[in-house]
Amino acid sequence: MKVKGIINEERITLPELRESLLKVEAARLESGKEMSYELRRSIEHANHLSKTSAEKSRELVEKLQTLEKMKPDIAFRIASVMPKSRDELRAIYAKERFTLSGEELDEILDLVLAHF
Repeated sequence: MKVKGIINEERITLPELRESLLKVEAARLESGKEMSYELRRSIEHANHLSKTSAEKSRELVEKLQTLEKMKPDIAFRIASVMPKSRDELRAIYAKERFTLSGEELDEILDLVLAHF
């Protein structure tokens, strides 16, 4: 069994992950290597759920982090999920100790819709 270590760790959005997986897929196909079941399923999952480009999602994360009640984890989750309604946004904030007002929710949704 091969043991691999963590080289570095950083947060990325789902569209950024999709881009990385597509590069891995292209390299595997070019070299003639077979892709594992897990890799194929990961690529399929990322393709199915990505709703925007990697650049737009990163830009959205940067804009979201300027808001007052925004943690980096939540900003990345919002950029990956791209919620379309207040209820979807409230579900993302469900574990937090504070609630957002209607104006704050609308401000976040406006940013999300601008990056679709």
